Amino acid sequence: MRTARLALLLVLWALVPALPAQAQEGPQNLVIEAPKPLPEISFQDAAGKPLGLSDFRGKVVLLNLWATWCLPCRAEMPTLDRLQAQLGGPGFEVVALSIDRGGRTAVDPFFRQVGIAHLARYLDTSGRAAGRLGALGLPTTLLIDPQGREVGRLVGPAEWDRADMIAFLRQFTTRQSGP
Repeated sequence: MRTARLALLLVLWALVPALPAQAQEGPQNLVIEAPKPLPEISFQDAAGKPLGLSDFRGKVVLLNLWATWCLPCRAEMPTLDRLQAQLGGPGFEVVALSIDRGGRTAVDPFFRQVGIAHLARYLDTSGRAAGRLGALGLPTTLLIDPQGREVGRLVGPAEWDRADMIAFLRQFTTRQSGP
């Protein structure tokens, strides 16, 4: 009996490193977890150039999956635009990936209507990226480290330009690019 109990304890002790790290909550329900690999996804920029997540390696990426028909997505898009205006640069980029089947014919009028000036247009007219990334609804936003790993996720809308969110993302980006 003692031997079986000891063996069970040894097995459990050996499994501890394989258990996921305790998730932490960032601002506005942004769940921060241990880095995990992401599948490569395919999408295009506004000019039709094929892209993938690997094209953004080396910078922190806030990947937002959205669509023009999604009311919460429409409401948060101006906050993502303001976040890109404040933090965007060589170390950080908001990648707002539209899954609208209409592509630019749906996205361009929406961008003009709400005054989106700082976000690039990224399009996945196939909608496959959302499935490959395990997005259960829209909007879904992933925080991706410079190595291309998911380190955070927020399902649902957020106010991305709130002071607490900007401070958190600025600190995270600085940590990722530091020594």
